[in-house]
Amino acid sequence: MIKKVSSITITRADVLKAKAGGQEKIAQLINSVKASGELIFILKNIGNIPTTFGYDCFMELIDHENKDVRLWAIKNLGKLKNLVLLPVFIHVVETDLNTSVKREAVSSIGRIRKTEIIPSLISILKDKDPKIVCQAIRGLLVFKGTTIVDEELKKLIKHENEMVSSVIKKEYYSINNTKKDILHHTDTFPFLVNTVVNGDVRDVLKYVPDQSIHLTFTSPPYYNARDYSIYPSYEAYLKFLENVFSEVYRITKEGRFLIVNTSPVIVPRISRAHSSKRYPIPFDIHHNLVKMGWEFIDDIIWMKPEYSVKNRIGGFQQHRHPLAYKPNSVTEYLMVYRKQTTKLIDWNIHQYSKDIVEKSRVGDDFETSNVWQISPKADKVHSAIFPYELCKRVIEYYSFVGDLVFDPFGGSGTVGRTAKKLNRKFFLTEKEELYFEYMKSFQRENVFEDNTTRFLTLEEFKSTIL
Repeated sequence: MIKKVSSITITRADVLKAKAGGQEKIAQLINSVKASGELIFILKNIGNIPTTFGYDCFMELIDHENKDVRLWAIKNLGKLKNLVLLPVFIHVVETDLNTSVKREAVSSIGRIRKTEIIPSLISILKDKDPKIVCQAIRGLLVFKGTTIVDEELKKLIKHENEMVSSVIKKEYYSINNTKKDILHHTDTFPFLVNTVVNGDVRDVLKYVPDQSIHLTFTSPPYYNARDYSIYPSYEAYLKFLENVFSEVYRITKEGRFLIVNTSPVIVPRISRAHSSKRYPIPFDIHHNLVKMGWEFIDDIIWMKPEYSVKNRIGGFQQHRHPLAYKPNSVTEYLMVYRKQTTKLIDWNIHQYSKDIVEKSRVGDDFETSNVWQISPKADKVHSAIFPYELCKRVIEYYSFVGDLVFDPFGGSGTVGRTAKKLNRKFFLTEKEELYFEYMKSFQRENVFEDNTTRFLTLEEFKSTIL
């Protein structure tokens, strides 16, 4: 790496050579340049510094006009882990206007790791910026078990910022379940495997044990937009979904995913004297999902070709009147949620053997953006079938080989067939007998593979439970 400075060319080797000469040589190098970019280059390439290294050369830069120069000056001062510098860091926290610089100063205080820094970090807990508070918490957790530290940190359980309160909840208020799990994280119950149940999902899930499912991918029935999805009111519809997804939460394994495919839906007007109504389903169910414990992770946009959707723009194309613009709806949402947990994604991954992790690796053709261009699919039996490619991506991206994938609104069974093709297991429920029988027809065509998929009524399913 080379940085050109006016007529001088400074390399990383030059910086390291100056560092070897001590503080004086570094100071000479810093004083030989003027531009902020040149200073940053030097400060970034100093690397590790002995704790005996002097600090005057960096002190001159903590009030520099460029925030990145200040940040890297503080970062290098922090490497010294010198208690003498505590007042300097406190001054930066109290006076600097840049969050990143302030965070670096708090981090530098934490690096000192001596009990003398505890009062300063406690005082920083009152900062209005939750990112600064979180950095102070990180420094104080080194002294977890110290009475004053524990007392002050526990107070933050009621902090108005959710990031702050969640850290405290994890550190001090998490319930350690000493009861041994019935199943290992990677396993499920045999009576659920490759099973399709004909019944109301709410009735079926009463018989499904806690933490049985690795992934749920589904598209709920649209509100009063199909003959099979008629509800007395929109509120009743939302309550129905809330009941379903709260049960899905219960049966989902810790830290695993729920992906809901839905979109706003239009209920047609009853006459030309009345207006149609558009219901923002994904936005209305989001609040309920988060409230019941699902953590929002991502929104993926499923984009369809315009020719495949209902034409809403026709009237506007003719008259072009303002206020009457109604674009063709070519997108649906895949809302990605994760069951709330204090454990990181890595914990979930490490539950699997290296062999399974390797077998589950996603190929090189994965989608890099959150906009997926996939054509929809329909047939004479079901008007809204999941496209295979959509299912394939979701199942590959959010589950491992051998996992159990659940679809509470099984429809034509695409989730199940795709799961099996990708060496996963599946569990489906479907209320409509027409679609249940339709799925059976795939069995006869060997798509589900004979003798491996069970098609059961609710009563038959109940009788199989161990």
